[in-house]
Amino acid sequence: MRRIVLDTNCLLQTLPTSSPYHKIWMDVLSGKISLCVNTEILDEYEEILAEKTTKEIARNVVEAIARLSTTTYQEVYIHFHLIKNDVDDNKFVDCAVAADAEYIVTNDSHFNVLKEIPWPKVSIIKIKDFINQLG
Repeated sequence: MRRIVLDTNCLLQTLPTSSPYHKIWMDVLSGKISLCVNTEILDEYEEILAEKTTKEIARNVVEAIARLSTTTYQEVYIHFHLIKNDVDDNKFVDCAVAADAEYIVTNDSHFNVLKEIPWPKVSIIKIKDFINQLG
């Protein structure tokens, strides 16, 4: 099973059935992919999804993630503060480190700084490249 942290914008891209990235959401629901999350991430998912869709859709998506037995709920005890340009993104980084996630799936350029940081090593991948890996 793949263990990933999915940034909020990428999550949004996986939800529509017409999206080329919908397979990621289906793999999450079927248990092939374990989403690594915590309360901060779920709260952001719900907030942004409610802005972009409806409160009901946002709540349903977050509840689905929270109820999946394959979801990795990861408390974070160490905050590395690796991203300076958008400090709000650090919640994804810290969760990825604590959960030993394979990747943070993101198209956000703020995460590119992670490529230059030797420790803790956090791998990022663009959603297009991740979907290509899934086949």
